[in-house]
Amino acid sequence: MTDVPERPLPSDYRPDFHRLADLLLTLTAARSVAGAIETFATRLVAERPHVARLCVWLADGATLRLVGSARRPGIEAAEWTHAGGDFRAVSPDEPLVGRVWRDQEPAFARTEADWPDYPGWAGRDGVVAYYAAPVGHRGEAFGAVGSFLRYRFDDPAEHAQALAWTRVFADHLGGAVANARAFERIEELSRRLERENDYLRQEVCDARGFGAIVGNSPALKRALRQVELVAPTDAGVLILGETGTGKELIARAVHDRSRRAAGPLITVNCAAVPRELFESEFFGHVKGSFTGAVRDRVGRFELADGGTLFLDEVGEIPLELQGKLLRVLQEGTFARVGEDRTRSADVRVVAATNCNLGSEATAGRFRQDLYYRLGVFPVELPPLRDRPDDIPLLAAHLLQAATRGTGRPAPRLTAEHARQLRAYPWPGNVRELQNVVERAVILAGSGPLQFDLDAGPKPVARPPAGANPPDAVRTYAELAELERANMTLALERAGGKVAGPGGAAERLGLKPSTLDAKMKALGVRRRPG
Repeated sequence: MTDVPERPLPSDYRPDFHRLADLLLTLTAARSVAGAIETFATRLVAERPHVARLCVWLADGATLRLVGSARRPGIEAAEWTHAGGDFRAVSPDEPLVGRVWRDQEPAFARTEADWPDYPGWAGRDGVVAYYAAPVGHRGEAFGAVGSFLRYRFDDPAEHAQALAWTRVFADHLGGAVANARAFERIEELSRRLERENDYLRQEVCDARGFGAIVGNSPALKRALRQVELVAPTDAGVLILGETGTGKELIARAVHDRSRRAAGPLITVNCAAVPRELFESEFFGHVKGSFTGAVRDRVGRFELADGGTLFLDEVGEIPLELQGKLLRVLQEGTFARVGEDRTRSADVRVVAATNCNLGSEATAGRFRQDLYYRLGVFPVELPPLRDRPDDIPLLAAHLLQAATRGTGRPAPRLTAEHARQLRAYPWPGNVRELQNVVERAVILAGSGPLQFDLDAGPKPVARPPAGANPPDAVRTYAELAELERANMTLALERAGGKVAGPGGAAERLGLKPSTLDAKMKALGVRRRPG
């Protein structure tokens, strides 16, 4: 198909370079080198009737190669040559484009006088001048740009302006090429990093298996199979098990194997949150919403957006807050304390408890609807006494962890050690085993390892009635146990209620916040019984 030649330039035509400011701004938005060059060439030719063809060359080793060009309608698209060589590849010795690139200075030529070997199409299409300028950025030479013009700048002032604007266009193109190359490099590095992260994540998963969850017992394997089944879903998980069995490790395993693994895992120990601050802890608050709210605070639900929220000791959540928690789980929306704005969060909740939450719900101390919502998929962790064959494996793993960073080799675990550890009932489960191992490592120094299973902290027994006469001096531990027993009795009489009329705080003559602090210090649970 032959292009239809356009009308010749009017006799009074004068190029107006100042209207091209928009083109220069458009160049800065280019995200690829090819896109920057295409935008530059097509726009400049389309908006400048005196430009017959515009070409851009970029350096390829010791050669300039044509990487982009645009022509006006009527200009032939066939191959064109210069000085007997292919004009698509230009050496530094070439007297026009090559010289501009080599010397980094703009140049011009008038076809009759300075460019005797001009291509045949130049004469046919009215090309009477040629202006070129180096393309570069911050001292780095990228290539050259050349304009084949149908207008001769005979006036010295016009010629100077044309040469200056050619350099301006080339400089902006150089900046656009540098930016585009940087964007392309960033995108390539991002893709490579993403591929490497995927690979490393898989390598870590393959190498670690279930990480710090150590053991081969059937009971543990059954629990881990449940984790593998439920992790890829968004179902609520309720982890059941005695204190110290590793419920937080199971919660992390569920998170790491879910589609939310790249998101955050936020943990809340519900037993450590004062009753008055539960709502702020979960949903956040705004400055001035209550005494002590000196700044805005983001709640745990908002922090866990896109990830997993682990509620440890979920049975300790106050009954009056459980309804609000249920609504967030059902609707995915909440509001900070003291704020009218409704916020949303995409959060998966994994809960854990060491109490019989079903019995608590039946007794009315825990909402049944919340219990069913949290416990869609229960995972029960066996106590350590039910997996005796795992104890030596765990002890060896904990020995390595306890000696890491000390510069000493891990002590050797003997068959007698394994027998001794298997025979112990481990009421504190894995957490107690960890304490026993760390204590043995400290006491052993560089000598043999010895486990003293009777050296751990012991619960203070409640003294029998009449054991101390009224005028006897009691130890601090005895007084603490008396206070603990008195608090427990007050909670039982109050049905587990701490604050409000008839609550344990009122019965003891204390402020609810003071009672909360004392309960935490003495290890008294809010749950009665």
